[in-house]
Amino acid sequence: MSIPNIITFGRILVVPVAVYFILAGELGVAFWLFVGAGVSDAVDGAVARMFRARTVLGAYLDPIADKALLVSVYVSLGHIGVLPLWLVILVVFRDLMIIGGVMLLYTLKESLAMQPLYVSKINTAVQLALAAAVLAPAGLGLPDFHLFGQELVPLLIWVCAATTVLSGLAYVYRGGLLFSRHGGVP
Repeated sequence: MSIPNIITFGRILVVPVAVYFILAGELGVAFWLFVGAGVSDAVDGAVARMFRARTVLGAYLDPIADKALLVSVYVSLGHIGVLPLWLVILVVFRDLMIIGGVMLLYTLKESLAMQPLYVSKINTAVQLALAAAVLAPAGLGLPDFHLFGQELVPLLIWVCAATTVLSGLAYVYRGGLLFSRHGGVP
């Protein structure tokens, strides 16, 4: 286990703690854990690049940690009524679809580079921004955020929904191309 992988594994261990604090109504504590997880994501990537410590394990662990954190936080925020359930279902379904596709490709012995699509990177950034915008007022003791006179959270909800759908469709298209190599798609 390299240092970046240890940091990533630590991020995975923070997930149930963050979920606990969200469900317990301690959104301020959950915000700081969420920020810490985000910082650790940046640090493990920087350390891996700077010290040429990239590993195959890290290439798999990092997206698992990201998905575990985002899906768990979204489900928890949906459970306490801070995020709409339809958005939580959309986010979780997209991630399950991606994971299912990866597992299917693996069973077909398809070599798969763990490279997210550009639209998926945008989607992840929007998902992170939305979770932070929901948690930050409690964590920082601030009022709700506004952008051009509009509440930021409802705007981010729709942007998150749109990028989630676009990202999901892009992965379906990419998966269709990969499956067609195996004769699974006409």
